Amino acid sequence: MTHILQLDASARPGLAGKDEHGSHSRSLTHQFVTEWRAQCPEDTSTHRDIGLRPPSFVSHDWIASAFTPPEHQQPWMSGILAESDELIDELVAADILVIGAPLYNFGMPAALKAWVDLVVRMGRTVDYDPTTPEDPFTPLLADRPRHAVILASRGGDGFEPGGELAHMNHLEPGLTTVLEFIGITRIHRIAVENQEAGGELLAASVADANHRVSKLVARLQATFRDTSAPAMTGA
Repeated sequence: MTHILQLDASARPGLAGKDEHGSHSRSLTHQFVTEWRAQCPEDTSTHRDIGLRPPSFVSHDWIASAFTPPEHQQPWMSGILAESDELIDELVAADILVIGAPLYNFGMPAALKAWVDLVVRMGRTVDYDPTTPEDPFTPLLADRPRHAVILASRGGDGFEPGGELAHMNHLEPGLTTVLEFIGITRIHRIAVENQEAGGELLAASVADANHRVSKLVARLQATFRDTSAPAMTGA
């Protein structure tokens, strides 16, 4: 079975086109998971709504706990790291990470950055070996093929790779850097643009994004079917 972790980071609680001031990124993550489960009802999913329930920010005590070797940790440190452990366990269990995130001031929402800071952790998602300065980091989530699907929304347009404002988009590039650092290298990105323009421009962008999400669901399901099929052996 394939397991999906759905992560919604928008501050808007509803779905665009259904709720007043609803979120386009939430609509895309909802579409992805709904279409996936419709075709593969035996697969499972976990939904983490960090937009409405943000993770904690990294603190002095968290840093002290995270960088203390397990054999030297004080009893109180396990409590400090409990939230991080829970978020990391969810991520490790996922075959597909689906992130819904609006572009806020050229980057990711604060809630999503807080999640990133809690899941990028030495000894859990990445290791560090100072004796190999030419390549000191080992991503720990490269143990099996995992996919990340970044479903974004933007007020304007031109933020796609090659676009005139691409250099100002630090959402998908920032997430890609983080995910690859911990071992998730199969990354897919789809976005709704022109929210500020609205009208036909927004409608066309939404329709295009919906179409691309459906195609991506079908493509990834085919990929997982191929990789899970039993190998044929000769007589």
